[in-house]
Amino acid sequence: MDKSKFTTHIPLKNIRIDDVFWRSFMERVRTQVLPYQWEALNDRVPDAAPSYAMRNFKLAAEKTHPELDYGVDPAVGHGGPVFTDNDYAKWLEAVAYTLIWRRDEELEKTADASIEIVCNAQQPDGYLNTYYINTGLGKRFTNLMSNHELYCLGHLIEGAAAYYEATGKRKLLDALIRYVDCVDRHIGPEEGKLHGYCGCEMIELALVKLYQVTGDEKHLRLSKYFIDQRGRPPLYFEEEMKLNGNAFDWKDSYFQMQYYQAGKPVRDQHIAEGHAVRAVYLYSGMADIAKLTGDDKLLRACNDLWDNIVNRQMYITGSIGQSAYGEAFTFDYDLPNDTVYAETCAAIGLAFFARRLTSINPKGIYADVLERTLYNGIISGMSLDGRHFFYVNPLEVFPEAREKSMIYKHVDVQRQKWFGCACCPPNLARIVSSLGSYVHSLNDNTLYTHLFPASEASVSLAGQEVKIKIDTKYPWEGRVDITFTLAAKTLFRYGIRLPGWCRQYHILLNGGDISYTIENNYLLINRDWDNGDTLTLDLEMPVTLIEANPKVRQNTGKAAVMRGPVVYCLEEADNGKELFKIRLGDNPDFACRYEADFLGGVAALYSSGKKQRNWDEDTLYQPLADGVYDEVKLRWIPYYAWANRTPGEMILWVHK
Repeated sequence: MDKSKFTTHIPLKNIRIDDVFWRSFMERVRTQVLPYQWEALNDRVPDAAPSYAMRNFKLAAEKTHPELDYGVDPAVGHGGPVFTDNDYAKWLEAVAYTLIWRRDEELEKTADASIEIVCNAQQPDGYLNTYYINTGLGKRFTNLMSNHELYCLGHLIEGAAAYYEATGKRKLLDALIRYVDCVDRHIGPEEGKLHGYCGCEMIELALVKLYQVTGDEKHLRLSKYFIDQRGRPPLYFEEEMKLNGNAFDWKDSYFQMQYYQAGKPVRDQHIAEGHAVRAVYLYSGMADIAKLTGDDKLLRACNDLWDNIVNRQMYITGSIGQSAYGEAFTFDYDLPNDTVYAETCAAIGLAFFARRLTSINPKGIYADVLERTLYNGIISGMSLDGRHFFYVNPLEVFPEAREKSMIYKHVDVQRQKWFGCACCPPNLARIVSSLGSYVHSLNDNTLYTHLFPASEASVSLAGQEVKIKIDTKYPWEGRVDITFTLAAKTLFRYGIRLPGWCRQYHILLNGGDISYTIENNYLLINRDWDNGDTLTLDLEMPVTLIEANPKVRQNTGKAAVMRGPVVYCLEEADNGKELFKIRLGDNPDFACRYEADFLGGVAALYSSGKKQRNWDEDTLYQPLADGVYDEVKLRWIPYYAWANRTPGEMILWVHK
């Protein structure tokens, strides 16, 4: 493992996003999403599925401290799924990231009050999980396979660490450190402990974050243990089921224990299998441990899994997870558009994985996928009003099919107010609010820029403080200006990603030519940088028709439309019904027009096309003949912006 390539992403507190595109999403999270989700977590959104999250914490606090009275009826018991704690934790993490770039006293006051409630639920030995506190502590750690204890702990750690970074307040962080101590006393390699791990991964990468905050090697060792132990014979989950009579939901499935990525040791896993979100959370933790411990075999497994996902099981939007059954990966090149699952959380998890691989070895492909999923498969999960959400992100929608066929029942035509299983909305809020931490990374002598939001950042390079400012209208325009501010000339290497979608580009320094090399799709410039130096990267951004590998049977004879990193689709609101009858025709001529007042401000595309005429409705089949088509004008919108108007059909892959 070449540690000289390792980089560290600059912390969120060192960057300010001023981007027209992303600032609107971040402000939407701050002003709409977080207040709305707080109402949802407290079951105060009319006609929406209840969350029970804060109610469960209040009930647990009352059980722990009988003198407290939060007005909860104890007779009702624990509400919602076993994992409601994680919904609150992700909301708090998003709050923390928001507070870093925009102080908000009322929001911080709300968060502080919520932390007080959560900490009041903690048991004397440090344990803190509302499901078992509310239903019986005697059964804690008896169903690691299904009941998400360590998963919830992982999200709580991430929320607590982020809140400490944002505010310097460590009340919840200290509580979670005590909880980790409790887990460490019960689970681990030593004799007398449970030799287990969680069925729903998250704790692995969260413990790495805790280690980075505390410097306590115990937290790193515990994370490594969970990764090393997973899938080793005898399989812990099989032993657990024998002891407790747990049901094995996937015993008759294709997945078997690989549903949990636990059917074999992680270093022997080279194909992405099972539940998609759990998988990429695990792979992210594996990448962290590989980097921190120099484990080459673990890194090889990560690279193989990445290759399998990106080159065989990833949608053009950067979404993953093909099947509603198990919310899971299926098999190579199986990428259905209309029955797809593509959970928002899965796309977010893939972004986590990409970021970590980028920090191990900066390669353009990692940041290409990160960018693709950010601009398409992630933000599609939230409406433009910030109050409605997709759990599933389809690439083709026919409303009647959703209404009348059970195989489409999971595919929503409209975003929902909330979900009984509400992991996606707060997850989306936390990644949007932490976007700044994905932009740059650096090592001793090189600064890399992976993404291009308009922003200002401050880093330390070669003993000097270097400020880097990005000016751009990306993704609608391809010009990116990077200006450096520094006190004195400083020798360092700067690398800027050349996006994989770009075929033609120009790069200038202060308006003139500049020498550079290309490594892993980064343009690398090594020089004495002077105050005010401005690098201009001009990326040509034509409309491009994309075709899928011929093994993707669902897209044979079809094409998708992209411009820059943005994937486009057709929606009924612009193009009428029966979108499946549309063909691009020969050499379609695309025009791009930025429309500030349309869908929050987008570059819409306009093209000619053909649409097959209707048959006689009484004729189901007829002899093969040349189809009869009408010329039509098509309006294409960014995929992420669909379903923000009148509900209707949508299609992404169109017949050529």
